[in-house]
Amino acid sequence: MSGTLYLVATPIGNLGDFSLRAVETLKSVDFIAAEDTRVSVKLLNHFQIKKPLVSYHEHNHVSAGQSVLSRLLAGESCALVTDAGTPAVSDPGEDLVRLCAESGVEVLSIPGCCAAVNALAVSGLPTGRFTFEGFLSTNKKERREHLASLQNERRTMLFHEAPHKLRGTLDDLCAAFGPERKIALCRELTKLHEETMRCTLGEASAYYRENGPRGEYVLVLAGAEPAAEAEITPDEGVGQVLALKAKGARMKDAVRQVSDATGLSRNDLYNAVVAAETDQE
Repeated sequence: MSGTLYLVATPIGNLGDFSLRAVETLKSVDFIAAEDTRVSVKLLNHFQIKKPLVSYHEHNHVSAGQSVLSRLLAGESCALVTDAGTPAVSDPGEDLVRLCAESGVEVLSIPGCCAAVNALAVSGLPTGRFTFEGFLSTNKKERREHLASLQNERRTMLFHEAPHKLRGTLDDLCAAFGPERKIALCRELTKLHEETMRCTLGEASAYYRENGPRGEYVLVLAGAEPAAEAEITPDEGVGQVLALKAKGARMKDAVRQVSDATGLSRNDLYNAVVAAETDQE
């Protein structure tokens, strides 16, 4: 019988956010696959956890993934951790999860910190629907294409960004979405200097031209406003009613249909149609 892969979310800054269940899971598995063993060993030492560590990251995930899968199929259990946050989200852990799914290995998620969700919650922007876009490409062409594909996106958008690339990213976002688009810049989440700046893209770009970015950022960008529906004039409404009548609709039904679609008053529309028909006689 195969073992189980546990996806264990780790703190993004404050060790107090590490759950009791996460600690118990790390203590119970046979081995731990870590993005950077040097980072993970500090977390393990803090919670007095002694377990074998293997490396699993974007540069070795193909070979390391097969090795981890072989051990899982042999009956061992493994916990996958990243340096900070939830494994398999914008992370090569998704490939390991896919391998396990294809091989019938059970995968369980041990929930915890996720910087993107934390930033969304404090952004002050709509949270009902959102899209996670991760890090923008460093390739200028791919970056432009990515942003162009989001021109009409109405959901709130989440991006990760490093401090040394923030100024360029804000300039690109301004060019793509306009300086008046609202944004929340969340940095150093859960850490000592945690800060959320809520403003427009233009204001953010101007601020960081004068101030050096510090810490890791999650950018929460407002979605596009719905396109304003063109207002219809009473004369256009009369024309629509007459067109429906010409197709065989009853006067009452045509007026109701046009009124519901346009917001024009039924009584006013009815009277206008009667007057128009009288003038035509």
